[in-house]
Amino acid sequence: MSVQQPSWSIPERTAPEPVLKIYNSLTRTKNEFVPRHGRHVKWYNCGPTVYDASHMGHARNYVTQDVLRRIMMDYFGYDVHFVMNITDIDDKIIIRARQNHLFDNFRSATTSLSSDLINRVHSAWRTHVREKVGKGLSEAERPAEGDEEKAWTRLTELIKDKAWKQECLRRDEKFDMYFSSATRTFAALHTARSRLENGQTGADAARQLIDDSKDVLAQALDAQLSATVTDPAISRSVAAYWEGQFFRDMARLRVREPDTLTRVTEFVPEIVKFVERIIQNGFGYEAEGSVYFDTRAFDNADGHDYAKLEPWSKGNRELLEDGEGALSVKVGRRSPADFALWKASKPGEPSWPSPWGPGRPGWHIECSVMASAVFGDNMDIHSGGIDLAFPHHDNEMAQSEAYHNCRSWVNYFIHTGHLHIEGLKMSKSLKNFITIDEILEKYTARQLRLAFLTQLWNAKIDFSESLMTGEVRNIEVTLNNFFTVVKALVNQARAEMTVSDGRHHFEEPEIELTSSFHESQSNFRAALCDSFNTPAALDVLRDLVSKTNVYINSRGKNLNVRVVENVARWVGQMLRMFGLGEGETAEIGWGQEAEDGGNVNREEILMPYLRQLSSFRDSVRRVAIEKNETALKDILALCDKLRDVDLIPLGVALDDQEDGKALVKLVPPAELMKARDEKRAQAEAKAAKKAAAVEAERLKRQQKLEKGRVPPEDMFKPPHVPEGTYSSWNDEGIPLTGPDDKELSKNQAKKVQKDWASQKKLHEEYLTWKREQAEY
Repeated sequence: MSVQQPSWSIPERTAPEPVLKIYNSLTRTKNEFVPRHGRHVKWYNCGPTVYDASHMGHARNYVTQDVLRRIMMDYFGYDVHFVMNITDIDDKIIIRARQNHLFDNFRSATTSLSSDLINRVHSAWRTHVREKVGKGLSEAERPAEGDEEKAWTRLTELIKDKAWKQECLRRDEKFDMYFSSATRTFAALHTARSRLENGQTGADAARQLIDDSKDVLAQALDAQLSATVTDPAISRSVAAYWEGQFFRDMARLRVREPDTLTRVTEFVPEIVKFVERIIQNGFGYEAEGSVYFDTRAFDNADGHDYAKLEPWSKGNRELLEDGEGALSVKVGRRSPADFALWKASKPGEPSWPSPWGPGRPGWHIECSVMASAVFGDNMDIHSGGIDLAFPHHDNEMAQSEAYHNCRSWVNYFIHTGHLHIEGLKMSKSLKNFITIDEILEKYTARQLRLAFLTQLWNAKIDFSESLMTGEVRNIEVTLNNFFTVVKALVNQARAEMTVSDGRHHFEEPEIELTSSFHESQSNFRAALCDSFNTPAALDVLRDLVSKTNVYINSRGKNLNVRVVENVARWVGQMLRMFGLGEGETAEIGWGQEAEDGGNVNREEILMPYLRQLSSFRDSVRRVAIEKNETALKDILALCDKLRDVDLIPLGVALDDQEDGKALVKLVPPAELMKARDEKRAQAEAKAAKKAAAVEAERLKRQQKLEKGRVPPEDMFKPPHVPEGTYSSWNDEGIPLTGPDDKELSKNQAKKVQKDWASQKKLHEEYLTWKREQAEY
């Protein structure tokens, strides 16, 4: 008969496998992530409007998106197609380019300081005070035309009142910026008038006035001359420059480039066709050369809902107006909620041909067209900053679903939280931002990324000095020290290549650490499955490192290096997965840039170490040949010098161990020198304290001996006491009577006897010391 295998059954899970859930702005809760096409993920991320330097708000948004993308790809193993746009035509870009162009031309054409120039700047200042500063003032405080200077005197006093200023900021968040611009210009006008009176009318004086008044003057020039700026290359050059700067900053922050990059100006024909289809589907209408999206028609249509992300914001006029841009005319709209799909271009604005006349795309339509061009009628993930949720992202979804005639264009919407600096929100429009250039002068890309990882990706983060010098610094130092020790232990074990000592070194401590390691891996996955909870994931890593350090410090020569190495390699791998490493090589630590060794100068690298080794050998050899009585002590001193002096500038630390073998560690020289100097300072302080104590003791003894010079029988007699203090004494010199032969009281007699006995003891010590001195 044939032999058959026994039956087999699928194992039963003892613990459930966590599934990835993502906080979805469309539901305001965490939903299980289910891509539509297996493990292929379509992901669109709103890119920057490129008209100025990238700032910390951009760092928060794009570094955070990069972390989430890395987790999806490098940890969960999804095949992500990541698309990002560049908005290279927009009201902000047009205004910035136009104002810069007009300002630069005006500055170049002005060669002298004159009363006409001063009057022109003064006129711009008056308009600025009325129209810009005035927006934040109460009705009664707004200056009338011609009363600006009189009102300014009063305003400069009122601004000192914090409560008054807060009320102005409530009316207009840009009030502080406008007031500051007015203050600078007013001071510049005062200086210019003084220079003109003193005959200082050169080009330098003129341009100083122009430069100090730039914010105010550029607005005035744009109001007067905007229609003269007709070259579209002016806007394109500004956008191209700042796009280059943006990607340079992203590279410095180690943000991966998108798989597909789209620019609005490259998709204008597609945008025109997209708008035509929306009109055909009954959700758009033309008005005086512009095309608007009909939000009421869309919201009332079966299968459609307007403002899915923030339905409560539908009537928020302030948000709706901000979404339309500063150059929008808004003529012919059927509803205040309707937004521009296509804008008729006015003189001074770039334009493209369309069935409705020359114009340009509305802001919201850009992403809809570019994302649809790549992904079609549905995408898995759409991401961006929380400030874009309404109206931008809500308008995107509405017009895309109107175009595709679909119910759901986006499956998961994820929004990163705001970034505040020391409690204050940053904004380019408020000119209170910190550029990425500026922040990278103070902190490294790794430290910034760590700061963001310690916070939930969709929560507001308050970026502060205490965060960077506290938690972030502690994490970095802890991990640096951990990797340094583990690498040294691994290198030592490999260098020794010891044979088995007959013990397996996998006892209870090793079993416990290995169990903690596997539990940490499970907890780490659970944290990331919980909507990318990076703070919890970091805590898992920190806790595992802490347990491993305890194990290392407790095991001594019984240490199992392989167990420790496994932990360190996984921790380093997870850190690099977050983008915290310098490279992506599989090694212990943060990771370093890959090196092929082809251009390594071995002599340059090795000679500093070899010189110290040779010098140490020479010194030990010389001591051994001389065979002095102090040879052993001298050799130990040379060993200490090698450890504490010679190797430290080379970044080598030797830690003495119980078994007599030094643990070799490579550490940044600056850290070693700082630690050495701190240790030396502590030793010097300790020595100084000891010396001070010895000196104090010496002085105390000297004072005691000096006091003991006087024999006890003389201590109560002049000149050691004032004349007449006592009138009679016994044979030992102890007073019997005081002034006027009056017998001492009982307490007085008791005290002088006690003092006499103390002096007798001091005098005897003095005599002994004197004899000892004579013998020497």
